Amino acid sequence: MKVFVTGASGFVGAAVVQELLKAGHQVSGLARSEASAAKLKAAGAEVHYGDLEDLDSLRRGTAQSDGVIHCGFIHDFTRFAEVCAVDELAIETIAGVLAGSDRPLIVTSGTALVTPGKVATEDMPSPFNPAWPRASERAAAAAVAAGVRAAIVRLPPSVHGQDDKHGFIPILVNLAREKGFSAYIGDGRNRWNAGHRLDAALLYRLALEQATPGACFHANTEESIFVKSIAEAIGKQLNLPVKSISAEEAAGHFGWFAQMAAIDCPVSSEWTQEHLNWHPSHPLLLTDIENGVYTQSH
Repeated sequence: MKVFVTGASGFVGAAVVQELLKAGHQVSGLARSEASAAKLKAAGAEVHYGDLEDLDSLRRGTAQSDGVIHCGFIHDFTRFAEVCAVDELAIETIAGVLAGSDRPLIVTSGTALVTPGKVATEDMPSPFNPAWPRASERAAAAAVAAGVRAAIVRLPPSVHGQDDKHGFIPILVNLAREKGFSAYIGDGRNRWNAGHRLDAALLYRLALEQATPGACFHANTEESIFVKSIAEAIGKQLNLPVKSISAEEAAGHFGWFAQMAAIDCPVSSEWTQEHLNWHPSHPLLLTDIENGVYTQSH
């Protein structure tokens, strides 16, 4: 299968490209710069120049493919509503080319906001949240209604592993260094879910090969980790104190990240593992932190 991958040079997307190539697929990766193109060429993939706002490039890349994995997203939280709208339009554009064919489309979403405070499962819809208006699942549902074989991969708050420079754990590491201590809110018993980037890449491939329209898959290998445990692991690695801060102090300490630092989002991936015969095998989040993956590379 020739697969068109957006976000192909990113942290998750690059791993997806490698996984697809290893499995014998051909890959055309979207690249907006020569640096991204060089990464794709080095991996053995074809380069398709363009970006998520170049709709003609998305149409051409999709038309030349047997399936699409949409990993691309503009991670600019200073204009989050705007980049969410770009993401939705990109999915609509790709879906418009795929409509009426049996070519699969895998869309990326997240697990964090599905059902905060309650274990989320794959059959639970993710409500549209005006405060965090990512509309990828809404766009995927519209694609399915238009006859596209579209499915969703929900990524956990922490997709971790070597070379993670811009994810949630690097944010916490950088804040701890800046503030002089590693923080959690209240008793720190709010929970994140997590998954390794290489396990997520395998899931994307399996979803592409096996997905039915409207299916939703969870890429977390850990259902719940106390945020206090994450803060403690970071503090130990940095040789910094670990402190609880109040909910009132959180905005001043974490800035825009305060909501994510406070969220309680346990998530099950049991159905995904059984349905796709997906067997995660890479290190757990605390193991990566304890092995210096984040503190030695930042």
